[in-house]
Amino acid sequence: MDRKSVFILIVCALLFMLWAQLTPKLYPPRRTSRTNLVAGASNALAGSTGSTSNLPPTTPAPLEARPPASPVKPAGPEELLVVTNEYARYTFTSYGGGLKQTELLNYPESVHCGRQKAAQDHKLATLNGGAHQPVLALLGSGSLMGDGAYSISRVRGSGTNADMVRMEKTVPGGLRVIKEFQPTSNYLLRVQTRLENTTAQPLAVEAYEWVAGTATPLHPQDIETLVGVQWYDGSSDSKVTRAYFDNKTLGCLPGAPRELYQMARPVTWVAAHNQFFFTAVVPGFPASAISATRFTLPPPSLEEIAANSRTVTNQFALETHLHYGATNLAPGQALQQEFTVFAGPKELRTLERVSADLNHPLDRVMGYGGFFGIFSRILLWSMNGLNALGLSYGLAIIAITVIVKSLFWPLTAVSTRASKRMQKLQPQMKALQDKYKDDPVKMQKKLMEFMRENKVSPMSGCWPVLLQFPVLIGFFQMVQSAIELRGASFLWACDLSKSDTIWVIPGLHLNVNPLPLLMGATMLWQASLMPPSPGMDPMQQKIMKYFPMVFLVLLYNYSAGLTLYWTVQNLLSIAQMKLTRNVEDAKKAAASAPAGAPARTPPKKK
Repeated sequence: MDRKSVFILIVCALLFMLWAQLTPKLYPPRRTSRTNLVAGASNALAGSTGSTSNLPPTTPAPLEARPPASPVKPAGPEELLVVTNEYARYTFTSYGGGLKQTELLNYPESVHCGRQKAAQDHKLATLNGGAHQPVLALLGSGSLMGDGAYSISRVRGSGTNADMVRMEKTVPGGLRVIKEFQPTSNYLLRVQTRLENTTAQPLAVEAYEWVAGTATPLHPQDIETLVGVQWYDGSSDSKVTRAYFDNKTLGCLPGAPRELYQMARPVTWVAAHNQFFFTAVVPGFPASAISATRFTLPPPSLEEIAANSRTVTNQFALETHLHYGATNLAPGQALQQEFTVFAGPKELRTLERVSADLNHPLDRVMGYGGFFGIFSRILLWSMNGLNALGLSYGLAIIAITVIVKSLFWPLTAVSTRASKRMQKLQPQMKALQDKYKDDPVKMQKKLMEFMRENKVSPMSGCWPVLLQFPVLIGFFQMVQSAIELRGASFLWACDLSKSDTIWVIPGLHLNVNPLPLLMGATMLWQASLMPPSPGMDPMQQKIMKYFPMVFLVLLYNYSAGLTLYWTVQNLLSIAQMKLTRNVEDAKKAAASAPAGAPARTPPKKK
């Protein structure tokens, strides 16, 4: 490879690493307006005066986009009520009558390193912070919202029951709205809502929606692709992130930004999440549709930007709504709905318990679905089990890597021996290629016959990689949302869930991350030990040798836990290759020695 090609590769690698910082500057996100969507279906409730009815399930109806609703700003002062239990501190507001924010008592807002660690302000991880509307705010026409202000009161709990928060208001037209929130265990809140017709006439309730939470990043450097909305329709889950609203071609070329996301399908639960935490709303019966709108958060302070020494790229939020169709209430009739709200961490053990209690697969928020998700769960269980035995999470990752490598050791050894045999047969195969170069079909036939006669296969070196690929993808998915790695330190890396940055180059905003560099060095070392494939020209051999550098570029700013796993995996593979070659050389020397002569150890190669 000439100098010009090397220079081009280096420039491309630098552009890849700088692209995440350059894209927000070149194409800043546009502000979006909030749009209310309504479902056009109508549901009639039959019942006698004074009865209470649960809203029957509705079939999804087409969504109609309406002009943005003017925000209702209550005239009176905002009343806040705080309820605390062993898990979180819940702040309720009279503005919109809902859960304004949730502060998780066992989790800090961010993990600081070095000098910043001493100056850490000990802020708690907060969900729904910076949102325009509280969780379970009721939106719709003026006959539903009124002035937007609720009366709020605390109902003292008895025994082990926590205090309950009651919110109530009567809007013009005679509709009374009542909400009751009660925190329970495992980051859950039980919510009862009630719409009552207090008049002596039938009351038409127009299509309405409940605010199901707002997805916001906790930190200016949180991974923006992991901030989004996920919802479940009873059989499969769907996701929407910033990429949908940016609508960029190939993820980089600017396109027409989208104003909103909408889907008219049954919704059994919806989650507004960031990388490690989320707020989920599970209605008592499915909503008829879901929508999400994006808005821009206030920019961070100059102190926060200076402390992070990096470009802020993820200051956006996604507000989620659950839609229900219109209905009619007879005089004195009430419409009651139940909700369960989860506001907490992406901790698999907790989510498995919650999913079993609610009979809803809320643990899908972890991203461990599908075939590769099986490996993600096994790896996370193994990592937590090793940590319970006293190993740090960094050492647990190394131990898992050794275990995985041990399981695949026999297969990899067979592959190494087969590659070495292929290398020995390369001159004969090259002669066949030259002999039948004018007839490609016959050349392939002769090559396959030659390999069958010598009991070698061109796929022998690929099977170990293919079989280990699901483990690698499973580990990749696992470290994305495993909150156990958040704040776990190893050597110079103070947070294995983020890159192990030890220095930021001034002016360029380019991080110096040792672990990815070590990973790239071990990949080049491993590639140099692999024998070239038969018939491959020198240029292709050089390309294959330096191809692993692509992974260095892609994973340079990724989780230190993943690069640690990959680095140890490469070192073990190199050790196995050298050991296998030494054993083969010893067997060859013993076989070639005269009968009765002592076996001679082959000299070590420089």
